[in-house]
Amino acid sequence: MPDWVFLQEVLNVKFGDEFLLHQAFVHRSYLNESARYSLSSNERLEFLGDALLGFVVAEGLYNQIPALGEGQMTKCRAALVNRDCLARVAGSFRLGEYLYLGQGEEKSGGRHKLRNLACVLEALIGAVLVDQGYLIAKDLVWRLLDREFKRMMDEGVETDYKTRLQEVAQAMQRGTPSYRVVDAIGPNHNKKFTVDVAVEGEVLGRGMGQSKQSAEKKAAQEALEKLLTY
Repeated sequence: MPDWVFLQEVLNVKFGDEFLLHQAFVHRSYLNESARYSLSSNERLEFLGDALLGFVVAEGLYNQIPALGEGQMTKCRAALVNRDCLARVAGSFRLGEYLYLGQGEEKSGGRHKLRNLACVLEALIGAVLVDQGYLIAKDLVWRLLDREFKRMMDEGVETDYKTRLQEVAQAMQRGTPSYRVVDAIGPNHNKKFTVDVAVEGEVLGRGMGQSKQSAEKKAAQEALEKLLTY
């Protein structure tokens, strides 16, 4: 039997109506084989959670990363709310173990299907919104996505900082940014680079990283934020 008390403790959310929590995990296949079951499927909650998820992530990107343009924000939002990302998050919280599945879906590995995991995460967010309101649901979204958000920042978003910096510098008629390695310390297998980026000869940003590329991205972020506050 699923331990619903434990799940609420892990999520740091205490449901007032625990039936909503259960409903978030009801796959339609279960209802096909359990006509007497009192709850409906999680699809309406999934719809609600999907809408909230997209808004909360968009709002967070807008407020937390002012250097991002509309195109970059769209890409970042897509990276955080796509099926694979949501399934990874659901898997890390072992949400598949709580699913109510029909026998056929169970036998076909339904607890590990990416679609089922992504959908149940959205349904859970929708259930929290209905039961606890927007602020608690918003807080839950960011706690759930925290690791994926940080990973995206480390591996993907900064790539756009260099492009965005170049776009902004050229739009301001300040030419093309130039990067210079000012320091590289440590053994070859664990070297740390420090890179400066200059616009019209003025150093506007400095970044450090395990590679020249990552150091350049961080330098570009700092420079972009300075340019946008001028």
